[in-house]
Amino acid sequence: MSDTHVLIVGAGPAGLTLGIDLARRGIPALVVERADELFPGSRGKGLQPRTMEVFDDLGVLEAIHAVGGGYPAGMIWRNGERLREHHVFEQPAGPSEDSPYDEPWMVPQWRTQRILLERLEELGGKVAFGREVTGVVQDPEGVTAHFASGGPVRARYLVAADGGRSVVRRAVGVGMTGEEVDPFPTLVADVRITGLDRDNWHFFPQGEGTEDLLAICPLAGTEDFQLVARFAEGAEVDLSPEGVRQVVAARSHLAAEDVTEVRWASDFRPRAALADRFRVDRVFLAGDAAHVHSPAGGQGLNTSVQDAYNLGWKLGAVLGDGARAALLDTYEEERRPIAAQMLGLTTSIHRGETRRGGATRQLDLGYPASTLTAETRTAPGPVRAGDRAPDATVNGVRLFDAFRGPHWTLLALGTSAPAPSAAVRLVQGPAHETYGTGLFLVRPDGYVGWAGDTPDGLPEYLARFGGR
Repeated sequence: MSDTHVLIVGAGPAGLTLGIDLARRGIPALVVERADELFPGSRGKGLQPRTMEVFDDLGVLEAIHAVGGGYPAGMIWRNGERLREHHVFEQPAGPSEDSPYDEPWMVPQWRTQRILLERLEELGGKVAFGREVTGVVQDPEGVTAHFASGGPVRARYLVAADGGRSVVRRAVGVGMTGEEVDPFPTLVADVRITGLDRDNWHFFPQGEGTEDLLAICPLAGTEDFQLVARFAEGAEVDLSPEGVRQVVAARSHLAAEDVTEVRWASDFRPRAALADRFRVDRVFLAGDAAHVHSPAGGQGLNTSVQDAYNLGWKLGAVLGDGARAALLDTYEEERRPIAAQMLGLTTSIHRGETRRGGATRQLDLGYPASTLTAETRTAPGPVRAGDRAPDATVNGVRLFDAFRGPHWTLLALGTSAPAPSAAVRLVQGPAHETYGTGLFLVRPDGYVGWAGDTPDGLPEYLARFGGR
């Protein structure tokens, strides 16, 4: 007997995303969070285009668009005067039919999580706050989680989305391999400031180095600014309101009293680390519990959301559709290499070796080497099995509209297709310049799983994911 099918530990972006995906599939799940409320800070403020596509599918994009905004141009200050503009990102080409979301969208993390929680509750899910996990015990039939207060919870599977210091990861004996990205401690704070415009991301370099940089970014959709300050190696970071004010006064033309409110403050030392495994029997690691990034490049939250998006449909197939449990092995197979790649990217950006640009948008990531990927065409076109399925319009149907929901989609472009099962939506049309010609079976997470010239092999492929 289980209290729930899936226990999700941690109500951050990964945990809430997974909760939403399971709720819309009708899979019983419970999200538990050790704190008494959602994370209050702006930390992961940048949503990449691929994450915007995920949020489109999950039904939160309209709310995310309503409260966010694009990133402003940077402004370099020196001696109290504006020196020059600085473009933090490579400028995108602009939205296109296949990629309608072309640039990062700024939403403070606390607001993103509120939107995700509202969507979860709308779908009938919930978060139990004040539930701190102290231990995890597995057996062949399930997982039992024990808490600092309250009774244990029994589940068929447990997903650890409880952050970089994950209690669950340590409980199941998984180590993390990584490095310190740089030795300089960093302060991040959400503040109210007078005397700065909201049209620029303000940078106050102190000299040739970056160890004492101050950057102040207006947070879209709020009256707040996000302040980031780096300190010399070994320095103690004062997180008090007075300490934050003194940093601003010492490193800019602003006075301490111009910081009218300090709403949240934290410090960290940038590091990059990857969990040695993403699965131990019935326990899975997602988000910061599985990979810890430098914030440079805005990849941590986005990679975390996509961990959950990858795992959600697979848990749904096993728990709801009768797929074999071996399908869950492909979560680590697919996501761990992506996380390693993103860790390399964020570290390179942090060290100034790479600019934020096409790679940070995450639209070119895919699973071409996955055991779930089957490309059977003799002459594949521009989109192949394993690739992200781009948006397009086929016979008047927008594909992202057709993909939206927890189903598979079969695209028949320039060829015929048999009527699929009720679990697969069919879209037919002529050959398309974005996709080329062929049959494309799009997974529930928006990647092409199987592609063929004819339907031969398609029923056998689909049978791997259950009969319901």
